[in-house]
Amino acid sequence: MLHNTLARRRLFRVPGMLDRLDLEPLFFAPFVSSVMHVEDGWIDYNGHLNMAYYNVLSDRAVDEAFELLGCGLDYVTSRRHSCFTAEVHVRYLRELHAGDPVRVTFQLLDYDAKRMHYFEQLFHATEGWVSATSENMSLHVDMAAGKTAPFPPEVARCLAKMKASHAKLPKPEAVGRQIMMPGKR
Repeated sequence: MLHNTLARRRLFRVPGMLDRLDLEPLFFAPFVSSVMHVEDGWIDYNGHLNMAYYNVLSDRAVDEAFELLGCGLDYVTSRRHSCFTAEVHVRYLRELHAGDPVRVTFQLLDYDAKRMHYFEQLFHATEGWVSATSENMSLHVDMAAGKTAPFPPEVARCLAKMKASHAKLPKPEAVGRQIMMPGKR
């Protein structure tokens, strides 16, 4: 599983994003992914993007954001640490179809020594409407020890810079939503 994930991540690295290691990364608010396209094989029998592939698009955007934070593919292979998803809440708002271009925004809401809480929105890249949102909690894991571990100082510094940049953004209205039947508490 890890091998497939690493191979896939290698394919979706943003060319040139971190080629100049002498420069500090810039943290735009929010981070915006490269353009991705809905693949034909991702369409379900209802004629639209299958629910699982919304997560694939979100995850590919996370790969790009993690590269910027310093905890991407090179970090995983050299340090044997990674970020694992612990919890996700996806809302499906509007259908995507084969060939549709997609961009994903990544907003870091908070972090601590071992966790990241972030929110993503999947946008139709040319028409601008929101197709889905994804609220996530990721854990920083020492893969050799098989348990959570604190972020190293260089990643923690990047997280602090990204959080400071993203703190200027409004908190998304969907953050912290619960799933329940309407009118019941």
